[in-house]
Amino acid sequence: MSTSTPPRLPDGAHLPELAERVWSAVADGDEYSATEIVLHALDRGIDPESVLLDVIAAVQGRVGEEWAANRITVAQEHAATSINERAVVALALHPAARTAPSRGRITVACVDGEWHALPARLVAEVLKLRGWQVDYLGAQVPAPHLIAHLHTTKADAVALSSSIATRLPTAHAAITACQAVGVPVLVGGAAFGPDGQYARLLGAQAWAPDARGAADRLAEGPLPRPRADHQQMDDLPHLADQEYTMVARNSAGLVRAVFGALADEFPAMRSYDDMQRERTAEDLAHIVEFLATALYLDDEALFSWFITWTARILTARGVPAQSLPPALNLLARELRDFPRAVRILQRGVDALTTDHSTANGTPA
Repeated sequence: MSTSTPPRLPDGAHLPELAERVWSAVADGDEYSATEIVLHALDRGIDPESVLLDVIAAVQGRVGEEWAANRITVAQEHAATSINERAVVALALHPAARTAPSRGRITVACVDGEWHALPARLVAEVLKLRGWQVDYLGAQVPAPHLIAHLHTTKADAVALSSSIATRLPTAHAAITACQAVGVPVLVGGAAFGPDGQYARLLGAQAWAPDARGAADRLAEGPLPRPRADHQQMDDLPHLADQEYTMVARNSAGLVRAVFGALADEFPAMRSYDDMQRERTAEDLAHIVEFLATALYLDDEALFSWFITWTARILTARGVPAQSLPPALNLLARELRDFPRAVRILQRGVDALTTDHSTANGTPA
């Protein structure tokens, strides 16, 4: 680092103000202003890690909240995320963020099928700031390519990121593949649950709630090495009933069957236009995907959370959430020979009935 670089200032009152200014630029679609604010903060000596996590990451969290509340569109959400990604790149190239590697080597990647790359990028940049040599592989990394990379680099550990729970079966395969070649795995992201319960279930060596937590955990010492006799199926003996496999393999047929019968159970659907019908089919596909994931994890609560979250998202967009219980009942009828699936679907119906924020069709 250049001797002319000003000393880094700790977290302080500057950060909420900076986050608000960056948010205003992001909301306006002004990439240049957002980047200039970030770079000027670094010029003033504000700690790069704080700018990454307490400014840029905070703004990205607000982007998600605004989308969920239907105050911004999907296109605006994508544009905002792109601006935040550019701000991270600009920060990483600033002299204040250049730290010579002094620790080991870490591979950071998103699991296959995971397109939300910004959380993983934040982890990679924080680890660089903390002195790690980082190989950042980005979004949607197939397990075979990840393993080939590990063979080449001899990484000390892998940090895997996933934001969506439906990627957890794929994450499990990636975790097991990394462990099979002797590399320990730290996982993070919303997919693994607020307290990391799915990280433990899937056998990861460690879990962190965010980028700062990941860096802190790795600073504590080396992750434990995987057991040589580790077997993936031993982790989840309930998979022996094949319900997950059958639902996952027949997801398209299940969506078609429920979609075809839903108009009889929910007559309002008969007046839907083509776009509304297409969105309904998409929602059904997500429901089946989350059902399959709940079967994989043997976790009824995950599906109940998803179905009430879906109801709130629909309600915020003026779409009647009352269509969800009939859809779940029809799906249960299609899966009547699968007791775990039927039980999970019934818990979803019960959750919708008791979720007062959507029961009357108005936003929470």
